[in-house]
Amino acid sequence: MAERDDPETIGRRVQQLRHERGMTQKQLAEPAYTPAYISTLESGRVRPSDEALRHLAERLGVAFEELATGRPTHLATALRLRLTDAQRTLATGEAEVAAEQYRALLAEAETHGLDAERAAALLGLGECAMELGDLVTGRRHFERAEECLADAPLPSRVPALRGRAVSHYLAGELRYACYLLESTLDELNRSGLHDPDSLLLLYASAIGPYMDMGAHVRAAQAAEFALALAPQVGDPALVARMHRSVARTLIAEGRVAEADASLAKAAELYRQLQIRTELANCHWMRGYLYAQNGELERAENELRDALAMLSEKRAALYSSQVAVELADVLHRRGRSKEAAELLHRVLGDLSSERGAVHSAAAHRLLGIIAEDARDTEAAEEHYVRALSLLERAGAAGDLADLCRLLGDLLRRTGRVEAALDAYRTGLGHRTAPGTTTLGPAPAQPPL
Repeated sequence: MAERDDPETIGRRVQQLRHERGMTQKQLAEPAYTPAYISTLESGRVRPSDEALRHLAERLGVAFEELATGRPTHLATALRLRLTDAQRTLATGEAEVAAEQYRALLAEAETHGLDAERAAALLGLGECAMELGDLVTGRRHFERAEECLADAPLPSRVPALRGRAVSHYLAGELRYACYLLESTLDELNRSGLHDPDSLLLLYASAIGPYMDMGAHVRAAQAAEFALALAPQVGDPALVARMHRSVARTLIAEGRVAEADASLAKAAELYRQLQIRTELANCHWMRGYLYAQNGELERAENELRDALAMLSEKRAALYSSQVAVELADVLHRRGRSKEAAELLHRVLGDLSSERGAVHSAAAHRLLGIIAEDARDTEAAEEHYVRALSLLERAGAAGDLADLCRLLGDLLRRTGRVEAALDAYRTGLGHRTAPGTTTLGPAPAQPPL
């Protein structure tokens, strides 16, 4: 039970409840106490014992906890049930409705000093903000959730830490996102806090930033650890998220059938759990898989399904990212004009602080389309903007490819020295494949 209120607060509460019930101090005191004791207690000049509070609670017809803390009986349980309802609302893709539910729950939790429920509401608000593309607000909610749980064991803080890391990742701050995830993994593994759910969540979340940084070895290792931890995890939604993340490393290794099977497992779990936004993300990843494997018609169908589902749920940032990948497929299918129109429509929703890697991908593709149309000036402008975005994000693998495109363009237009500089920049990002500048990889979990 939580710590009781101070004597003055308890005294005022006893007096208010007594008046509401029309009781005298004598009636409340009988048979164990005196009216004088009740008077002293109501004035806040004495700290009542647990025995005295139980007597008063029985006489006033309230629970002991309510009299001692002011919280209605079973309030925490009721709030947790409502938090589950809000989580279910968010799972269906109704992020704005879920945010309203979480805000009401946060206010109640703060009023009654329920830190665990307050942290859960803040975590939910962070997830809602992320789904709606408001990365700054989402990060602020995750930080507040961490503050609420400052004295709790590290596994309790992991969802908030992971949320903060993902917000930095989506903002294009890949190296800092990796730092947050890796330092938390090290603390968990080295301190003996071997919580499988927490470890799986962190390893699965690290795969995306690792892949974008070109750290394929670390991504594959994180995927291997996540798969090994999965049998110990009871949350099917968490396991589904892991399968979706792991598929990306399998695609990079050319293990297409395994990646497809992993995504199929994730999609089936999400259908059973009715988690619509994550199901849309599975369509997205399958579209990416088919595109990488040259199955462009299947890729277009999957990406259009994902885009429709995310747009319907107003997941603006994610739908813009899907649109960029759909535009790439359209271009490869010979529909460059349609691809360019789609890219121009969504570029306003992307920036260096919001979806930097996909923003760079949009400019890269627009540069290729401009080159095909022999508009070298526009192509160079798009390539340079993409280069700036990727350098800021530290997306090494994509940087090397872009430098090649820019170098080729500069060489064709007679600027040989500038082309050589571009090639050298690209080679600099290819010198250490599979590594980052973050130091040693995280410690291995106990498997």
